[in-house]
Amino acid sequence: MRVASDNIGLAKLKEGLELVRVGDPLRQEFAAWRYGDQFGRRRKRAMLITGAGAAAVGALWAGGFVSLGGLWIGTRMSQRWYRNRIILRTRDPRGTPVRIQRKHLYTSCLVPDDEGRGWGLRVDHLPGREGGGRRKTMIVHGREALGLAGQLMAQANRRGGKKDEIRGAVRRIERAGHPEAFLPEAAELAQRAIRRSGLATRSSPSLGDRRREEVAARELEKLRKPLPGSLAGLAPGLRLAIEMATHEEAEREALEGELKELEARWREAEEIARIADNLFVPDSVENFIEDERTRPGRDPARPGDDPAHPGVEPARPGVEPANATKNV
Repeated sequence: MRVASDNIGLAKLKEGLELVRVGDPLRQEFAAWRYGDQFGRRRKRAMLITGAGAAAVGALWAGGFVSLGGLWIGTRMSQRWYRNRIILRTRDPRGTPVRIQRKHLYTSCLVPDDEGRGWGLRVDHLPGREGGGRRKTMIVHGREALGLAGQLMAQANRRGGKKDEIRGAVRRIERAGHPEAFLPEAAELAQRAIRRSGLATRSSPSLGDRRREEVAARELEKLRKPLPGSLAGLAPGLRLAIEMATHEEAEREALEGELKELEARWREAEEIARIADNLFVPDSVENFIEDERTRPGRDPARPGDDPAHPGVEPARPGVEPANATKNV
């Protein structure tokens, strides 16, 4: 049995020994706590939906309510509806509304940048909010790619994952050292899968460049399975790792942004306080203080250093200077 929160974990062995962890968890434990239940629920839900659908079809067939031909037509129609279903509405880099269908996961992919140290996201989509339109492609980078990849990978991982797949995903991120370092590696792995499939060359690695020359646009629309290297065509463990990494990296950037915003607010508050402190001080007083502070030959640290009376300490109330001349 194991119970865990952000900074405290409790594990109880069968023999009765209880172990308590205080502090930051290991990545394996963190992933099991955060993603294990989430991916497990997705997997159970997918299995229930699949089982219910199979039972319904079997009941219709056994009851004679549908013929073999009707069953085949109904299956094809449901598959087409599933592929054409809109899973996300967003905007392209120019701000134009776009729609992303589930079948676009079959051809969209991660791409390395020109220097090989970063990554981007190549996404097929339909332009506009409603209606038809021809398939188009956009490439996004940076924060936009991070947020969009997280949303699309959640759709690609709709069936969840097994425990060993989740552990494998965590090991991939651990080997990279950090989610930020893992994502460029994932983009390169995706492109390797594309090159092995013969759909692209090294000089033109983006999924679809050569493919669009070999396969007509209408054939792309009829794809029933994801192409190798696409978001939905990657190995389950790699897909899960990409989703984990995008979520963690997005949260890290959001936290850093909040800290920078907080720092800016602090500086603004200090400036406002300084202005407020000086609101009731006349300009003549400020000028006098500044002149006294910067007057040549005056050392504010030495009380007896007065250019008007050299060597004489300034008078203090009730105290006679030691070097003052007395009148007899």
